[in-house]
Order: sequence, then C-alpha cells, then structure tokens
Amino acid sequence: MEHINLVETFSEFKEFKNIDRETMMRIIEDVFRHMLIKKYGSDENFNVIVNIDKGDLEIWRNREIVEDGDIEDENKQIAYSEAIKIEPDFEVGEEVSEEIRLMDFGRREILTIRQNLMSKIQEYEKDNIFKKYKEKIGEIITGEVYQVWKKEILVLDDEYIELTLPRSEQIPSDFYRKGDTIRAVVSKVDMRNNTPVIVLSRTSPAFLERLFESEVPEVYDGLITIRNIVRVPGERAKIAVESYDDRIDPVGACVGMKGSRIHGIVRELRNENIDVINFTNNPSLYITRALSPAKISSISINEGEKRADVYMKPDQVSLAIGKGGYNIKLASRLTGYEIDVYRDSDVDNEDVDLQEFSDEIDQWIIDELKAIGCDTARSVLDLSVDELVNRTDLEEETIREVVRILRAEFE
Repeated sequence: MEHINLVETFSEFKEFKNIDRETMMRIIEDVFRHMLIKKYGSDENFNVIVNIDKGDLEIWRNREIVEDGDIEDENKQIAYSEAIKIEPDFEVGEEVSEEIRLMDFGRREILTIRQNLMSKIQEYEKDNIFKKYKEKIGEIITGEVYQVWKKEILVLDDEYIELTLPRSEQIPSDFYRKGDTIRAVVSKVDMRNNTPVIVLSRTSPAFLERLFESEVPEVYDGLITIRNIVRVPGERAKIAVESYDDRIDPVGACVGMKGSRIHGIVRELRNENIDVINFTNNPSLYITRALSPAKISSISINEGEKRADVYMKPDQVSLAIGKGGYNIKLASRLTGYEIDVYRDSDVDNEDVDLQEFSDEIDQWIIDELKAIGCDTARSVLDLSVDELVNRTDLEEETIREVVRILRAEFE
C-alpha cells in the first residue's frame, strides 16, 4: 500500500505540472536507484519497474545462489540454505529474484525518497520552463493578470507559469486589474536562485514588430520587410518598411484600408501615434520621409559626422519637432543622423506665428498671449514687459523668458 500511495502522490503531481509520462517514470526510477546505491552499495542487480498509469512501483533484487559459507557480496549473492526457504526447488548457481518492499527502507529513508522526488520534479519543471521560454524570446504571450504591485505585474500564462511585467516595461498609460488579459512580448529569461525568471515587455520595438506580423499578412509572409522600428512608448513610433515586390505598396499594406490594419495596433499601444514610412538607401529622402508630416525645403548632409541640417518654412518647424520633440528625436534614431532643423533664411526677418514656438513655450502661455491679441512673435515684442504683465495673468519672470525666446528667433 505504501508503494502505491507514494507513486500515486507523484502521479497526481505529474498531471498538475504537465510532465510527460516517460520523464516522470525516469525521475522516479532514478530517485529509487540512488536510494538503493546508498543502502546496498550498488543498483546493478536491481530491477525498478514503474507504472505511472496504474500507480504501481516494484523493486526486485536479483542474487546468485552460492554454497553456504561462500558468500563474498551479500548484495549480489545468497546462501543456498536461505534460497530454498524462498523456493525449495532452487539449486546453486541459479538466480533468485526477491521483491524489495518500501517498508524495508525505514521511515527516514521513505521521507528522504519523497523529498528527493519532489526536488527532482521541481528541478525538471523549472528547467523545462526555462528552455521553453528561452525559445520564445521575441514572441507575443497572452496571459492573465494575477497580481498588481507598484513596481511590476505578475502574469500567469495558460499553464499557470508565472511571468513578470516590470513597470519600466509597461506603456505609461497602461492600467491593469487582477483578471485582465494582457499581451506582451517575452523580453528576457534568466535563472535566479535556480528559478526561471521570465520578463515581459510592452515597450520593446519587438512588441510592435510582432503586432504588425499578426495584423499584416504581407509582413508575416515576408513580402514586406520591417527595416527599423523606434518608439517612445505610448506617445509615438516610427517604422520603416520595404517591399521587394513592386506590386505591393508597403506603407498602404501596413496601414490598411482606411487604417483598418493599423487601428488595432494603435489601440493595443494605448493610442500610440505610428508613422509608417518607405525605407530607402537615399539619406536625404529617408530623412525627409522620417520627418513627416513636416515638409522640407532643403537639406544638407554631413556623411562623416552623420549630421543633417534641414531647412523648412516656419509653419513646418513645429510639425518637424513634434509634441515634446518626439518627432525629430525618433527621426534621428530611425535614420541614424543627428538632425538639426532651421527656418528658411529668406523668411528669417518675417513675422512668425506664435504657435510655432509650442516646442519651447507652454501652450497655456501661448493661449494667454493670444487672448490679448498677440498672435505672432513681433506682436508680443512690440509690447513692453510691464504692459504684458498688466494685460495678462502671467508672472513677470514668465514674460521675460517668453521675450527672450522670441527675440532669439530674429537675432
């Protein structure tokens, strides 16, 4: 009965942990053989028979019958007088097989066997999880939020394996509750203290690339190649695509009819603004496309220093820079060039719309100035600091900083 209870216990454990039958049998046999070696000095003359399905375990010791007094190894030999007690027909030189019962090991040894089995199975399971997810690095995983902490989220996959999504790998506007479904890419897999640690990411460019593969069949099939991806998670992303088939418009295919394909990706990324552009080996054209939606008047490239001076009309500068400067930063990272934006020299002395300074002056300040009729840089500079203070609700220090920025435009 103790035999059966022992094996059935770990048979249930096997099914819960999803360890295959052959592996479970091998683990149980290895643990018992280790105990036999410890108890008898060798396991060479033992047969260990494990049947996981039935919950059966049998251990048989095989010994050669020798004349009384001729025993050299009690583990491998048995005296004739002892052998005929088992079976009267035995003769010297024959082999005797005896069953070793679990109770023959003793309580302490049985406890050790249980502990070793548990340890071996857990070790195998951990190694299996590590190998499985090591092969999944860069793939999207769908899981369920199990616990939400300040610095990370604990996620369970469909096999109840624990995955971690650190705060640093979450999109800033991500918000999850326990039980929510979450999608992320496997970013890193490590072994810490003999335990696999699987780290997920929603900010990795690989996550955006996998999303395009799932939404755009041409990308999945290799008809469209993603050459580069850069992101400011939750804010903006730029992706350069290329097709070797002239019949395929890579940008159109990625965006889809009326944005049907890209819409799901944008929603998954918390309304991240995604710019899809055609890749080209022409640096000037590549930079021009990367700065979209701004329109460039001219461009000067220094290949040695990997720098590009871009000139454009004043009303295009704020578009090139973008909200928070994300557009120009991402364009630089996408193309590999340090990009500097300049207003065309032929309009340097003209007035500039106040809105063009939104990258340097807060919008609420611009709105305050517009409220008193100052829509352009020169209309603000035409008024004294005191007059601006009296006519607006702005602090003098704020107005002096605005004046400094506007004057720099015309110097």
